[in-house]
Amino acid sequence: MRSTAPDFAPVDEQLDLLEKGASEIIRRSDLAERLEESRKASLPLRVKAGFDPTAPDLHLGHTVLMRKLRHFQQLGHQVIFLVGDFTSLIGDPTGRNATRKPLTREQITENAKTYQEQVFRILDRERTEVRFNSEWLDKLGFEGTIRLAAQFTVSQMLERDDFHRRYDNEQPIGLHEFLYPVMQGYDSVALRCDVELGGTDQKFNLLCGRELQRVSGQKPQIVLMTPILEGLDGVQKMSKSLGNAIGIHELPAEMYGKLMSISDELMWKYWALLTDLKTSEVEAMRAETASGALHPMEAKKRLSRTIVADFHGDAEALRADENWARMFQQKAASEDIEELSLAYADLVGPSGALGALAIRLPKLLTALGLAASGAEASRKIAERAVKLDGETATNALIPLEKLPARLVVRLGKRARAALIS
Repeated sequence: MRSTAPDFAPVDEQLDLLEKGASEIIRRSDLAERLEESRKASLPLRVKAGFDPTAPDLHLGHTVLMRKLRHFQQLGHQVIFLVGDFTSLIGDPTGRNATRKPLTREQITENAKTYQEQVFRILDRERTEVRFNSEWLDKLGFEGTIRLAAQFTVSQMLERDDFHRRYDNEQPIGLHEFLYPVMQGYDSVALRCDVELGGTDQKFNLLCGRELQRVSGQKPQIVLMTPILEGLDGVQKMSKSLGNAIGIHELPAEMYGKLMSISDELMWKYWALLTDLKTSEVEAMRAETASGALHPMEAKKRLSRTIVADFHGDAEALRADENWARMFQQKAASEDIEELSLAYADLVGPSGALGALAIRLPKLLTALGLAASGAEASRKIAERAVKLDGETATNALIPLEKLPARLVVRLGKRARAALIS
């Protein structure tokens, strides 16, 4: 049931916020028209984004859609946080080169609990409609599933890039995987959605929702897609398995430090996708930076404070900012980092291209107690998980001429200051 909203901002003002970070809207003119109808009738749009609880913890990449839901919520619309507890049993095939192993009901239920605990760091709990698609998909039955599946052809399914690629490569495609976009599409029918949000990799699934709504006599939903968010490396999709993610549950100092490590160019994408600033405000800041009126580092510090404050509050964001400045800008001793005195002779490795003029970073990590073995240390260096004075370590050797008197070495949440002589 729709809840009334007394006032809506003019459509152009709403679009300024809603289009921020959007890669494609199908169609923009339809969204503008639907917003105007909503404004005149004082009826909020029903806007949903679905999340399959396939893992217990969320990272910033997951929050892109949640934040766009919040933008609709801030504008007075009704947002629906849809937990795909039924579709998780199938397993979303999007972007997969192999059939995903289905989760058990118990795993899904446990993961769904943690999702709900974390999502309300972004959304207003009192104004969010939380639904589970098992409510209607469990009741659909075999006959209902057949009738839905009859609305699509195998050739249509093979138009999906990932299905087409797997078919051409003679990789298996499970019949149940074809049902996933059909089930996701039916979610929109069951919830009578005006707008559905999703990543660009979800386009086929989102369009299935429009088709099934049309067949069901509903006005087809607007599809708003956001780009995939790159992780800390600036190259690959943010993922915990790739070691380039920022978890929303991480400590403020850790989150702040990771955000400060991203490239200046990637910073603007993070501003667009991970904050509530309007497009015009982000572009104005970018113009300031380009003109030299604002230093890129200051823009990045603002970004880091803004994101940390969203998850930990203003006080913790300010504390993280001040601590980072002490550690990396002023080169002052951090208030909570232990210092260890080490002998240079114990850290050099076998003679090589640099001979005895370099310290071996794996030895330094083990000597500081940050890694249990040289093998673990080497692996962490390869994963770009080690930082030296705030900069990501990319080499296992530290030339003597570049070695400071005091070197802050960080691996994950742990850090030590090495005094090498």
